[in-house]
Amino acid sequence: MEARHFCELIPGLPDELSLECLSRLPHTAQPAASAVCRRWRHLLQSRDFYHLRRKLGHTRKLACLVQALPSELPPGGHKPVGPPGYAITVFDPETGTWDLLHPLPDYPHGLPVFCHLASCDGELVALGGWDPASYEPVADVFVYDFAARRWRRGAAMPRRTSFFAVGAHGGRVYVAGGHDEGKNALRYAWAYDVGWDEWAELAPMSRGRDECEGVVAGGSFWVVSGYGTEDQGGFEGSAEVYELGTGEWRRVEGVWEPGRCPSSRVGVGRDGRVFNWAEWDTAVRTGTCRVELGGGRTLVMGSAFEGAPQGFYMVEGQNGKLEKIDVPEKFSGFARTGCCVEV
Repeated sequence: MEARHFCELIPGLPDELSLECLSRLPHTAQPAASAVCRRWRHLLQSRDFYHLRRKLGHTRKLACLVQALPSELPPGGHKPVGPPGYAITVFDPETGTWDLLHPLPDYPHGLPVFCHLASCDGELVALGGWDPASYEPVADVFVYDFAARRWRRGAAMPRRTSFFAVGAHGGRVYVAGGHDEGKNALRYAWAYDVGWDEWAELAPMSRGRDECEGVVAGGSFWVVSGYGTEDQGGFEGSAEVYELGTGEWRRVEGVWEPGRCPSSRVGVGRDGRVFNWAEWDTAVRTGTCRVELGGGRTLVMGSAFEGAPQGFYMVEGQNGKLEKIDVPEKFSGFARTGCCVEV
C-alpha cells in the first residue's frame, strides 16, 4: 500500500506514520473516524487499508452467529407466540462484548430461515435460506462491510438451493450440494468471487448430498456427509473434497459417523482428520454449533440434552477443555450456525 495515495492524512505527521496510527484504530471506531473527512473515509473503507491492517497485525477475529433472539411476549401473555426470529450477532472474544448487526435489506423482521454465513477479506456474506414469511427458498446474497457498517446486495445464487455446504478461501465463497425446490439432492457446486460479485460453476460432485456441511482446511473444500434423494435423513460417512489448486474432486470414505447430522459440528484437527464437536464434551452434545477463531481457539455452543439451557464455551487448542463464558441474556439464544470474520 503506497502512502502517497493518502498524503497529509494527519497534519504535521509523515504519511507513513499517519498510516501506522490509523491502522491501530479498532474496527468499532472506524465508522466514526470515516466521518472526519473525505480522505479518511476513502482510506478506512478501502480494501488496501484492510490488507495493510492485516499485514501489520492490527485486525481482530470476531464470531458472527445466526442466533435466535428472545421472543416478545404479547400484551398480558406469559408465553411467546410463533417461532423465534433470527438475527446476526457478533461476539468479540478479546473484549467479551456482543453486538447485533443491522437487518438484511428486504428482511427487516428476521433473517431468511436456514441462511448460511461465510467471510472473505473482512466482509461477511449471508446467502440463501427461506423467506421467513412464505418459507419459500431464496437465492439472495448480501455482503456486510464492517468498516462502513452497511450491507450491499450481491449477485444472486445461480439457483435456489437449501441446506448446502459452504466454505470460504482466497476471496471466494464455495457452495456445494443441498436440495432443490423438489427436495432432490444436488451434485452442483459454485464459487462466488466477492470482490468481482460473480458466480462461477465448478465441476459437480460424484453424487448429490443434501444437508451436508462445508469446511475449508489445508487448501481443500470439504463437503462432509449428507444424503441422497432416496435416503432422507440417512447421513453417510463419506466426504467429497474439492482441491482448490487443481479444481478436482476426490471422495474420502469413513470420515464421519453414519447417521449423525454434520450441521455446524464439523472440525478438522491438526492431523487433518475430521471430527465431531458434539462429541467433544457432554455439555455440548445437543444443538452443537462451533466457530473456529484461529490460533487454536474455538467458540463452541450447545446443550447437554434437548430443552436444556444453551451454554457458550471457549476451547483453547485441540486438546483443550470447555471454558464457560458469560453471555448477556439478549444473546443467549440458540445459535444455528456461524463463521469467523477478521476485521
